[in-house]
Amino acid sequence: MTKNKKLYKITMVGNMLKTVLSAFLLAALPCQAGAQIVVDDNDTDDEIDVIDEMGNREEIDFPEAMSYNMDSLMNLYVSKTYISPDNDCRMTNENPTFSKDEYMNRLRRMPTIMEMSYNDVVQTCIDRYTGRLRRQVSWMLGASNFYMPIFEEALEAYQLPLELKYLPIIESALNPTAVSRAGATGLWQFMLGTGKMYGLEVNSLVDERRDPVKASYAAAHYLSDLYRIFGDWNLVIAAYNCGPENINKAIRRAGGVKDYWKIYPYLPRETRGYVPAFIAASYAMNYYCEHNICPMNTDLPVKTDTVMIDRNVEFAQIAAVCGFDIQMLRSLNPAYRRDIVPGNTALSPLRLPLADVGTFIDLQDSVYAMAGTQQKPVEVVVEDNAKVQAPAAGKKYHKVRRGETLGGIARKYHTTASRIRSLNGLRSNTIRTGQRLRVR
Repeated sequence: MTKNKKLYKITMVGNMLKTVLSAFLLAALPCQAGAQIVVDDNDTDDEIDVIDEMGNREEIDFPEAMSYNMDSLMNLYVSKTYISPDNDCRMTNENPTFSKDEYMNRLRRMPTIMEMSYNDVVQTCIDRYTGRLRRQVSWMLGASNFYMPIFEEALEAYQLPLELKYLPIIESALNPTAVSRAGATGLWQFMLGTGKMYGLEVNSLVDERRDPVKASYAAAHYLSDLYRIFGDWNLVIAAYNCGPENINKAIRRAGGVKDYWKIYPYLPRETRGYVPAFIAASYAMNYYCEHNICPMNTDLPVKTDTVMIDRNVEFAQIAAVCGFDIQMLRSLNPAYRRDIVPGNTALSPLRLPLADVGTFIDLQDSVYAMAGTQQKPVEVVVEDNAKVQAPAAGKKYHKVRRGETLGGIARKYHTTASRIRSLNGLRSNTIRTGQRLRVR
């Protein structure tokens, strides 16, 4: 496909008195009022090329979640069970275009605290969501019925703007099992260190970054802390993407000003596209009808409840004894990364459909009695710091030759002198030629 080059001027809505820098020019290019750029967007790429009027080119990365394919989302258990295309949708698949003023007015009308700026890269991200990614938007509109109430409750608990609920759209495309190339995990894409800092347990059996509820409250706590640091929501979500250290470095390089669009040239490539993608995702989730996008149908699951488990139990045991779908267990308990509820470590919750809780309680003794595949601890006796050896079948003897010592014989048979003395009732290491010694 040939690349379409479009010539734009940078404009903004929201705080119209703000000094508008040429945020999408190269860092070395001086800011000029009314400077023109070209956005070179190949709809099959995961980046935007920004070209200033001098011909300088800069690449901006789309967030990684904007590259997820539709098949990966439709193969999720929640998709197969609860989400389906709306076959009664009468909208055409055509994505209409609107004037710049119309996009600006729509962003202005959104009931948000956060500033929803408009410029050419925001427009390009809107075009991507309402064009190439329109099926993903349709799926996310359906999946949002599961997750948005959780996000809103967590954000409300920390008194944060509710529009932050759209952050997982660009972080994970609402895929609770998403793992980025850098190892960020879950709906909110926590890195390992940050997740642990905010109370999410991660070990060989558990990864609470994948738990929608716990991760949402941890994310709200983190966003609240970032706002106390920066006092600007654009900087907060930029810091969520690249870390507060990189934002502080960009602020210093920009002369100390705390404005996302002014520190923009000093940010990492993906972070330059992150705030525009967030604004575009917020737009798409509110104005999907205007772009002929039908939300997928959602059959909300029945209510769930938890039972506390006080010993290790595998999903396979529960599924076999209770007749539950193991994929359902995985979907409702995504934090258990090896299909094991680690009750031996601490009381651990198992989430089940409300109607199935009684079945599990009635059969839990049978579940626990069923042998699992977990490794059982084995008691091993180690004597005299010797290497542990697998026990050999039967006894073994050695006839002492001239010049041999008890220590040399012990090394030959991979045992110890004290062990040979014990087997033969010897009080010392003195042995004689021709003596028959038991060595095993």
